[in-house]
Amino acid sequence: METNQELEVPKKYVTKRDGTKAEIKAVRIKERLQGLVEGLNMDYVNLDLIVAKVFRGIYSGIKTSELDTLSAETCAYMSLVHPDFSKLASRIEISNLHKETEDDYLKVVEALDQLVDKQGRNASLIHPELLRVVKANRDKINARLDYSRDFNYDYFGFKTLERSYLLKKEGKIVERPQHLLMRCSLGIHLDDLESAFETYDLMSQLWFTHATPTLFNSGTPKPQMSSCFLLTMQSDSMEGIFDTLK
Repeated sequence: METNQELEVPKKYVTKRDGTKAEIKAVRIKERLQGLVEGLNMDYVNLDLIVAKVFRGIYSGIKTSELDTLSAETCAYMSLVHPDFSKLASRIEISNLHKETEDDYLKVVEALDQLVDKQGRNASLIHPELLRVVKANRDKINARLDYSRDFNYDYFGFKTLERSYLLKKEGKIVERPQHLLMRCSLGIHLDDLESAFETYDLMSQLWFTHATPTLFNSGTPKPQMSSCFLLTMQSDSMEGIFDTLK
């Protein structure tokens, strides 16, 4: 049956971090993205197109963190069009992580140190010596951390850190990428802060990275940092193998 009455589109609401609700508006999503596009090629990164795609996937009651994840995944998919979409996707995810985690590194370390298992036993992820150093040098370490460097990672790089490297508490990520690098540096050098900060700066500016065992274990209760390395054999024979080792 035909009717001249316009269909009323139900409003959608987002659940904020404090539990309150607010109407979702496309302009708000665009404003959120506009704050993260500095230096990107805007001839390719079309925010209106991103917002339109994101809006179609929204359901009423979605959390702000989930809205960020949806926006990031949309941008990551569009990286086939231009690599700057991947950079924007990473910036969205990292900005969201910053809202969910602590600025004060001591609070991060203490949260990871106070973990217990299901039987209530100590399950700390922090070495006592690292905790001691951080407590003694709280202000110096906080002053040296540069969280803007988190935005140097592209989407794939950040998701790799998120999946495998950043330490978690009850399934929730506690570390930021800069926390990881500082833990790694302090775990190696401990009271030698000058060397620790030099290592941190070089890694956080992407001049080099330590191997996975070091990133995983440095600063933890079992700081096993040995890593494999490769040698070219002199020849493919028992004599060649043992001549290389010799």
